[in-house]
Amino acid sequence: MRFAPAILASLVSAALAAPAKPVAHPPAKPVLDTLFAQLAKAGSPDDAKPIEDQIFAVFAQSGSPSVDLLMTRGAAAMGGGDTDTAKKLFVSVTSIAPNFAEGWHQRAQIEQQEDQDEAAMLSLQKAITLNPRQFEAMSELGDLLEDYGNKPGALKLYRRALALDPQLDGAAKHLRELEKDVEGQGI
Repeated sequence: MRFAPAILASLVSAALAAPAKPVAHPPAKPVLDTLFAQLAKAGSPDDAKPIEDQIFAVFAQSGSPSVDLLMTRGAAAMGGGDTDTAKKLFVSVTSIAPNFAEGWHQRAQIEQQEDQDEAAMLSLQKAITLNPRQFEAMSELGDLLEDYGNKPGALKLYRRALALDPQLDGAAKHLRELEKDVEGQGI
């Protein structure tokens, strides 16, 4: 039994119970506002996918050519299966640019692959705190919280993620299942 991650899952959930005030401003706010408005109107996952991709492209803009290069190399290493190199690069990104949310999100991806759930939860929490619209990180953290038995915390995160992206892959299914578990079935 993983006792420490379960406690961490509760702490992370408590910290994310209400939308946090961002520590750093999300990139390109006017562009993102337009894209999120389009995403809210997407009628299907296929319609949402290109909009999500555009949002992720904006999220990936750090404003620093050096950080962007490290992110590109980290993504290439991760895509090539070289998780050791990718991890080193994403750790470098979070050290150089600690207020860059996507660096923390990508770092969490590696940590999840390496079954470092505690580290992944902390990195995802940091990504969400820095970018309160990072719906993918919310869903991923919701998955981890659900895995560790924190169903109310996971439910809150799935709701927040779906409020931003109603077509988010798999989140609606998790939401329906958790609503039954956490809130019960209506009469």
